[in-house]
Amino acid sequence: MAAAALSGAHEDQDSAARSLRASDATPGDMLAAAGYLFVSPENLGTISGEMKEFFDRCYYPLLGRIEGRGYASAIAAGNAGQGAEAQIDRIATGWRLRRVAPSLIVRTGADTPVAILAPKLVQRNDLQRCRDLGRSVAMGLHLGIF
Repeated sequence: MAAAALSGAHEDQDSAARSLRASDATPGDMLAAAGYLFVSPENLGTISGEMKEFFDRCYYPLLGRIEGRGYASAIAAGNAGQGAEAQIDRIATGWRLRRVAPSLIVRTGADTPVAILAPKLVQRNDLQRCRDLGRSVAMGLHLGIF
């Protein structure tokens, strides 16, 4: 999903969009960005541990320093997604970020132990929705809309 969103962001040749794993992202990376697209799986009703660790590590160093920047989120979930969405939104509210697009929640339907443990295949139309979101966020930033 993140790769598809980045692909969409790069449809505009002037896009400076880049993708970082949550474990590699630093407060400096966040300060250098004009906006953010947070992409995470939902695990047990919340964001992934790696994403949570990123927010824990970066929250206080960025507090009061990125206010007003735009953000959006894309979440891969079994049947829900709202738990991860709410968690991201609470953190973004603390940073005083501005949501610039509705959350994109891709539901895989995995709700049995076998399905949950199996590799997930994101459907073509959902990947297109990710590309569209990446393109929209990048274009909005490029045009100064957000």
